[in-house]
Amino acid sequence: MNLASLLETYGDHWILAIGGGLIGLLFGFTAQRSKFCARAAVIEGSDGVWGPRFAGWLLAFASAILMVQAFTATGFLKTESARHLGAQGSISGAILGGLMFGIGMIMTRGCASRLIILSANGNLRAWISGLVFAVTVQASISGSLAPLRKQMAGWWLVDGGPDRNLLILTSSSAWMGWLIGFVFLVLALWRFKNNASSSVPSKLGSVLVGAAIALGWCFTQWVANASFEPIAVQSLTFSGPSAEWLTRVLYTETAPKFGFDAGLLPSVFVGSLLAGLIFGEFKFEGFQTENKLGHYLSGALLMGFGAVLAGGCTVGAGMTGGVIFSNTAWLTLISIAIGAAFTYKFLKSIGAPT
Repeated sequence: MNLASLLETYGDHWILAIGGGLIGLLFGFTAQRSKFCARAAVIEGSDGVWGPRFAGWLLAFASAILMVQAFTATGFLKTESARHLGAQGSISGAILGGLMFGIGMIMTRGCASRLIILSANGNLRAWISGLVFAVTVQASISGSLAPLRKQMAGWWLVDGGPDRNLLILTSSSAWMGWLIGFVFLVLALWRFKNNASSSVPSKLGSVLVGAAIALGWCFTQWVANASFEPIAVQSLTFSGPSAEWLTRVLYTETAPKFGFDAGLLPSVFVGSLLAGLIFGEFKFEGFQTENKLGHYLSGALLMGFGAVLAGGCTVGAGMTGGVIFSNTAWLTLISIAIGAAFTYKFLKSIGAPT
């Protein structure tokens, strides 16, 4: 039975959900094993260490870029209609939202995807922070925070199309994408080489994290090619799906249909849970005595609002959009790193928990 028959028999949304679930399992398991964490990467960079956590994040990004470039070069993957490129974007949203997300990421001790990974391994602080994050995302999409978010996003808009594609804007075509991917790959491997603590499994895990992002793009493109219905070509993101699952839990009758995002989120949790149980790393962990509850909750609020304003989190906007060279995605990624680095340095200087 081919894909078209499966879509006709079971429906597009269920096939997308199953595919999202399988890719989510891969991401959750490998992110847990490789200790994939944007926050830890920024902290190492801020301290001038550039150690295995930075190398692991960069290796995942490089792997995703090179895989997406390969699929694009064959003509199979066409991302022009993806929201990161085809829809109207916000420069002000990317910068301000990225800065807010970066600040919150340090305060909550993890970005959106990392909170899911930690929650699955018994971290109760991540559970609470993740719930506040999801509520704030929903409030920023269509709730009380939506007017403020729309106003800030409207300060500097950019039309969808070629103006959002960095490769086209710089007249560099595809070769620049390949070059950036290879430079990041060499830099990551060099940093791994200079860190004796790094291992082959952690490197492989980072590559597979990047592969999950590339597979998300390719799977949704595959379904879009076979379906008679309009299918969004997309990849991994965690802010929107968090709000979607919150809505599904609270308002079952009005919840959206299952799709790629709906399958992704719980399977990332399950993948991380399986890795934690198999390798003996699952344990319940609460708030440490030196940490403040308000510290985490304030960070989760900033992350939730910032993620919607910027169009996604470190994965959903930064990496997923970055691998197709969306200008707002790269601005978001840079802004997150700047906001996180300054916040980390400030909190460290006053002796606050980081």
